[in-house]
Amino acid sequence: MKYVFCSILLIFVFANYTGYSQVKNAETGYTFRSGDPNGIGKWYMGREIAYVMGYQGINWLERPEREKEEQTSLLIKNMDINPGDRIADIGAGSGYHVFKMAPKTKDGIVYAVDIQDGMLSALRARKNEQQVTNVEVVKGSERSINLPKNSVDKVLMVDVYHEFAYPKEMMASVVKALRAEGKLFLIEYRGEDRSVPIKKVHKMTVAQAVKEMEAIGMKLEKNMGNLPWQHCMIFVKK
Repeated sequence: MKYVFCSILLIFVFANYTGYSQVKNAETGYTFRSGDPNGIGKWYMGREIAYVMGYQGINWLERPEREKEEQTSLLIKNMDINPGDRIADIGAGSGYHVFKMAPKTKDGIVYAVDIQDGMLSALRARKNEQQVTNVEVVKGSERSINLPKNSVDKVLMVDVYHEFAYPKEMMASVVKALRAEGKLFLIEYRGEDRSVPIKKVHKMTVAQAVKEMEAIGMKLEKNMGNLPWQHCMIFVKK
C-alpha cells in the first residue's frame, strides 16, 4: 500500500473536464473513468486501481492487533523460507514482514522495495537499529521494482498490488526478476467476502487476480486459503 502515483489523477481530471466520461488507451490497456470514491479513476482489466496508503499510515501497518487479524506469522510460514533464499518484499512499507523474513533466510537476502521516501527512511532506520545485515533497501519506481534479472527466488506482495498505477509494467519487472523456479506470493483481502472489513476497491477476487497474472505469464499454483481475511495466492511462471 505504498506506491504514490499522481500523474494519473491529472489525466483523469482532464478527461472529465473536457467532457469525456471514458478514455481508453488501446496500447496500454488502461481505461480512465469515474468509479469508486476510493479509486483513482484508472481501470485495468475491469478493475479500478485503488488510492495508495501513504507514509502517514505507517502506524496502521505496525498496529499491535495485526497478527491477530491477519495471522502474519502463518503467512511467513506459508512462504516456506529456506536459508539462502533471495526474497523481494514489494511495497515493503515499514518492514513489518521484511524483518520477520530476514532471520529465516540467514545467509540469503531480503530486498525491501518501496517508492515512498518516508517508508525507505523508516526501513533504513529499522535496519540500522536492529543491526540486520541481510536486508537491502531498494527504491522502486512506478513502473519497476528495480531489481536485476533472475535475482530472486520469492516475491512477496502484501495488500499492495491493487494500488499499482501501472500493474502491467510493474509485473513485467517482477517476472523478469524472478528466477525460473521462483514464486510470487500475492496477498490480497478477499473480494468475494463481504465480511472482510476492508473497502471494496482495496480487495481482490481470485478470479481477477488470476486474470491479471496470466496476462503477464504467471499461473496460479495454489491459494493457501488459511488466512483470516486475505487470499494467499502462490503464482509461478508459466
